[in-house]
Amino acid sequence: MPPSSGSSSGNWEPRDPTLDAPPPPAKKRRPRRVLRTLAGLALLGALLLGGAFVAGYLLVEIPPANAAALAQSNVYLYRDGTPIARDGEVNRENVRLEQIPLAVRQAVLAAEDRDFHTSRAVDPKAMVRAAWNTVTGKGRQSGSTITQQYVKNYYLGQEQTLSRKAKEFFIAIKLERETTKDDIFEGYLNTSYFGRNAYGVQAAARAYYGKDVERLDTAEGAYLASLLKAPSAYDVTTHPENRAKAVARWNYVLDGMVGEGWLGRTARATARFPVPQTTRAATGLSGQRGYLVQAVEEYLTGHGIVDEATLAGGGFRITTTLDRAKQETLVQAVEDRVVSRLDPARSPADRYVRVGAAAVDPATGKVLALYGGVDYTQQYVNNATRRDYQVGSTFKPFVFTAAVQSGAQTQQGAPITPYTLYDGTNRRPVEGWNGGAYDPANEDDASYGEIAVGEATDLSVNAVYAQMAVDVGPAHVRRTAVALGLPASTPDLTASPSIALGPATASVLDMASAYATLAAHGRHGTPGLVEAVTKGGRSVDLPSRPSRQAVTREAADTTTSILRSVVEAGTGTAAQAAGRPAAGKTGTAEDDKAAWFAGYTPELATVVALMGQDPESGRQEPLYGALGLPRINGGGAPAEVWAQFTREALAGAAPRAFDLQLMPGAEQMSAVPPVPDGPETEGPWTGEAGPKSSVTGKKKRDRKSRGQ
Repeated sequence: MPPSSGSSSGNWEPRDPTLDAPPPPAKKRRPRRVLRTLAGLALLGALLLGGAFVAGYLLVEIPPANAAALAQSNVYLYRDGTPIARDGEVNRENVRLEQIPLAVRQAVLAAEDRDFHTSRAVDPKAMVRAAWNTVTGKGRQSGSTITQQYVKNYYLGQEQTLSRKAKEFFIAIKLERETTKDDIFEGYLNTSYFGRNAYGVQAAARAYYGKDVERLDTAEGAYLASLLKAPSAYDVTTHPENRAKAVARWNYVLDGMVGEGWLGRTARATARFPVPQTTRAATGLSGQRGYLVQAVEEYLTGHGIVDEATLAGGGFRITTTLDRAKQETLVQAVEDRVVSRLDPARSPADRYVRVGAAAVDPATGKVLALYGGVDYTQQYVNNATRRDYQVGSTFKPFVFTAAVQSGAQTQQGAPITPYTLYDGTNRRPVEGWNGGAYDPANEDDASYGEIAVGEATDLSVNAVYAQMAVDVGPAHVRRTAVALGLPASTPDLTASPSIALGPATASVLDMASAYATLAAHGRHGTPGLVEAVTKGGRSVDLPSRPSRQAVTREAADTTTSILRSVVEAGTGTAAQAAGRPAAGKTGTAEDDKAAWFAGYTPELATVVALMGQDPESGRQEPLYGALGLPRINGGGAPAEVWAQFTREALAGAAPRAFDLQLMPGAEQMSAVPPVPDGPETEGPWTGEAGPKSSVTGKKKRDRKSRGQ
């Protein structure tokens, strides 16, 4: 059959009906479909958020106030459950907004929420920004307006939970619709916590300036406003070391008032920082009780366990790590060796004497005893925790520890060991430092010539340790001190050659923690003051305190070996009265404004410091003439307190020898040095012979008498 007409090819073949038709060409996906999907998701999200907002607004009611009716005392206990103290009730006295001077109100607004009168009850952008800063490690921030803060203070609580924040959000919106801005601001000023157990601006005015709120001036109002950010931290009478931060915050408030047009530039320029009065503690916190409560409160708030306002609200039962028997023993030692010897009529310098002491268990890092001052109701500042006195030569062991830890060498390439020789010439310029000339003086301008590190430690030779700090590296010295237990924020802990001489102002408790690390063979147990916290029968979570190896055992133990020599033949011989193996170091602050002894046995680390402070002006003063002596040094009263406390605190327990693993070449230091001028003898604790001194006995006695 011929092909049909129209065919152009003679080889045409009919289509096989059993085959499927070829698929049509695929169409390109249009961007419009993607956009529709995204728009749908966005709409769904908006509907869900809108629904959640409506539901939250309808479901969350403004609750009854939680104000002072629920306030209770906190109970503080020794670790055996016996009571230490019960703090006072909440201090609050409400005032009307018109009673508060306009300048004081404006100061609070400048500090907390400058747009309060024109902004909405909540600021979502600020909340998101604060949450982001918190998550990214820029510090916890609330992002709350004054209205939200008032809701938290008056209706809710201080707990940091999402449910509380959600309630705060909706209550703030409802509250602003049902009341005026002035009512909210008045409530905020009457419920905010200002420290010193003072709730509200009237209680704060009485607590800090001894006057009613109506009589506050602009400078005083600005200081109270600055306290709202961190009440205890900015209380310059409680924490004089934070004065610079408190003044900076005060300046920020005043500058904000100028920026808003609330304060003239002339008035700003003439404003002077208004130092608050010292606190008047409740009599129930007299003696050491108030210092112990204060230290525990700082521990709880500083570690984020409970915030200040919630803790001040009361109802907590707090069991501490403090040992009642050791606490009483420490107080008695200070009384016997210092307080009973003070006679201001004989020596005016006795008016300046302050004592701080702390004892720590090296095995756990737990604080066993604290001495904060003569009486909390008479002297408010806690001498055990304050950070404004130089630690002096008690810092030198950290330099040697860093040297062993890092395998440091001298400028001549010799490894640093207890027997390494250094030039102890007075005012010898350090070598190898590019930061400028530095030539520290030795105590009494004494020169020692060539001297071994161990003996330079006995005699606290500044020239040797300044050079050693350069040889090790000041930055490494600083890192080692922090690893041992000093806070990284310690004032004047600067990486320079002078770090070796102890200009840093660590607290007595900080130093006790660091020395406890040396006693524990370099293992650091995070200092703990609290065993348990409960409220309403429920336990409050405490941070875990895992121990860690801060430095190698060889580094810690070799340091212990040279510190044993300080006690046996150096500036700390008074510590021998403890009657058991001991290691320690004396220290003196610049101008003899403080004298320290830091020491330990294998089972107890204790630091004692005498500090000079004018009781009226608060100014640091030298201790020349105190206790009837020409000068006070760490080998005197501080070492005597240490020895009596250690002897009595460990009474009944057999003396334990140090189990030391020393760096290569330092094995001889495990022996106790001989008595000066005498032949080699057996050490009283190890039965081993001690090495001969490289200095004659007479010279060693002369140097030791300086007692740095």
